[in-house]
Amino acid sequence: MTTNKQRTTIWLSPEIFDSLDSITERNNCRSRSELIEKAIKFYDGYTRSQENEYLPIALSSALNGIVKTSEDRIARVLFKNAVELAMMMNVLSATAEIDETTLRKLRAKCIKDVKGTLGKINFEEVYKYQNT
Repeated sequence: MTTNKQRTTIWLSPEIFDSLDSITERNNCRSRSELIEKAIKFYDGYTRSQENEYLPIALSSALNGIVKTSEDRIARVLFKNAVELAMMMNVLSATAEIDETTLRKLRAKCIKDVKGTLGKINFEEVYKYQNT
């Protein structure tokens, strides 16, 4: 909160004024003024979010944190997966006897399969294809 504040007068109904003290206490505010200032900022954020201008700051911060955490986890898993795949490819290429033409055709088929299944490759189907 800033130290440079202006004084103002507001008129409230008796029931709102009574509940102001309990709300102030529940929200750990030092004064009614602090609560009213927080409430105005919250309401301003709420009305702006209704206008699709921006999300309230608390929601935006929470979403950014969730996305960042997910992004980090996915990046770590993809890195580990890439290492394992590179190891497997090296082992297979050391023992496989496949010419370049067959390898190019296989790559084209795999690209088509992955696109067609949105990445859901089934080992049994690949096994059947390779052994028929």
